[in-house]
Amino acid sequence: MQGEVVKKLQSRFDALAQNIPGEEIEFWFARDLQEPLGYLRWENFLVAIERAIASCKTTGYEPSDHFRGVTKMVPVGSGAERPIDDFMLTRYACYLIAQNGDPRKEPIAFAQSYFAVQTRKQELIEARMRLQDRLEVREKLRESEKTLSQNIYERGVDDAGFARIRSKGDAALFGGYSTQAMKSKYGITESRPLADFLPTLTIAAKNLATEMTNHNVIQEDLQGEGEIAGEHVQNNLSVRDMLGARGIKPENLPPEEDVMKLERRVKSEEKKLVKQSGKLPK
Repeated sequence: MQGEVVKKLQSRFDALAQNIPGEEIEFWFARDLQEPLGYLRWENFLVAIERAIASCKTTGYEPSDHFRGVTKMVPVGSGAERPIDDFMLTRYACYLIAQNGDPRKEPIAFAQSYFAVQTRKQELIEARMRLQDRLEVREKLRESEKTLSQNIYERGVDDAGFARIRSKGDAALFGGYSTQAMKSKYGITESRPLADFLPTLTIAAKNLATEMTNHNVIQEDLQGEGEIAGEHVQNNLSVRDMLGARGIKPENLPPEEDVMKLERRVKSEEKKLVKQSGKLPK
């Protein structure tokens, strides 16, 4: 997301913030956030709010501290008004709603980081967005590899065979470097997954190749380790060619911070966010 877009979204969300008189608590009205978060209908946004309330309960926090149902009067013309339901939302509540939204929507992707970061400095919001993007791409790769493992198990390939197929795919993507060779190149211990240390671009490349293999294993009814390995190698070579056309060699990209550390940091930041958001007054 370009910096100018982030700046505009930040300005818009800042303008919607409210303060409780005499309290150092910032909050937002749900109705105000509905449209900026990309929801056309209140009923659909309400589903996201209810999911966020459930998430709040699951994490052990009292939803009423962060989600407060209120009734507002809105004009309907000719000086008349009618009541509508709304919610007062703390920063933590807004964060949970964003986390339960579709990250493919630009405003949701922005909001996930905007509400997670206490400061309003644009560069810190953008850094948090890059972190969030890497975590999401890594989770997608986990899911696609899990699906591949399940698909090929039904076609005569055991766990050891899956590991060999994945390593051959890595060798194709990384210009001859096997999974173990890339681990040695990056200084990664044997027990840790290579993908946890790859840059976002490379994780996405691995995921694309894996999804292509998943598709063709089913579409072409491939059977056995040999056929499936050949398919996976070809898909990784195709992705490598695509990157190479843009001057990118995956094996030359530097490693990035361990995803496990990033996940622990996010959980720690979420706990701080709850405290810093404060509680809505009774």
